[in-house]
Amino acid sequence: MTEHVANNTTTHTGSSAAQAAPLVHAVNVMKSFHGNEVLKGIDLDVRRGQVVCLLGPSGSGKTTFLRCINQLESIDGGRIWVDGDLVGFREKEGHLHHLTDKEVAAQRRDIGMVFQRFNLFPHMTALENVCEAPIQVKGTNKKAARARAVQLLEQVGLGDKPSAYPAQLSGGQQQRVAIARALAMDPKLMLFDEPTSALDPELVGEVLRVMRDLADQGMTMIVVTHEMGFARDVADHVVFMDGGVVVEQGKPRDVLGNPQHQRTKSFLQRMRTEDAEDAQDARDAKDAPPA
Repeated sequence: MTEHVANNTTTHTGSSAAQAAPLVHAVNVMKSFHGNEVLKGIDLDVRRGQVVCLLGPSGSGKTTFLRCINQLESIDGGRIWVDGDLVGFREKEGHLHHLTDKEVAAQRRDIGMVFQRFNLFPHMTALENVCEAPIQVKGTNKKAARARAVQLLEQVGLGDKPSAYPAQLSGGQQQRVAIARALAMDPKLMLFDEPTSALDPELVGEVLRVMRDLADQGMTMIVVTHEMGFARDVADHVVFMDGGVVVEQGKPRDVLGNPQHQRTKSFLQRMRTEDAEDAQDARDAKDAPPA
């Protein structure tokens, strides 16, 4: 396949081809596990500075697509470009060749990823967790890395916790350290895989606030989430996936407010019902007499 780069406008000013092209350009991306097709030809462009939310039921392929962008999974078909670089492969004389592990690691340095589980090093403090990758991967001076880590912990609201170990932090605090750790590599793209799904409801807001701040600062983000309020208020573009395909996509007000496909309508109705039930459970717990 000949590389094709869509001529999209961007959220930033500028006339160069690099600025005009999407930061992420995915064409006909396919992925199977043991004969089961998980991605069945995904096309998606993400412009610089955009926040794109991927919505859909479990098993729809959202997380797999993120993992393919970050080369935690290798695609079986199609192409993904990030900032003009073909992800995971080199094309030579019409044939694709897998990149070496070293080349893959070099590409991955520019992409931050935040997982459902925080994956912090339990034997390291918050500050040390944030410092580790810049020092070990980028060769950043330790003093400079620590100064940057202090700044990032302040940014995510944990300036008073540099010496705390993960076991001493709440889930929301651990996830904010994980975000700071990803930002420490100065990524051009941030991927979030359901970053609030493992948190108690009262801790979700503190993580979403950090993500809203990143969006306000112009960070390009692809977010797999079930947080409809975040998608509605923060996303520039919403993509609904089901069964390994993109069913519907567009502006949040269109996809969430006036969905056209029955699968999208059913999913959103189910999410509204679950949200209402969770809210009622929270009210019941608050009103219950102490044991």
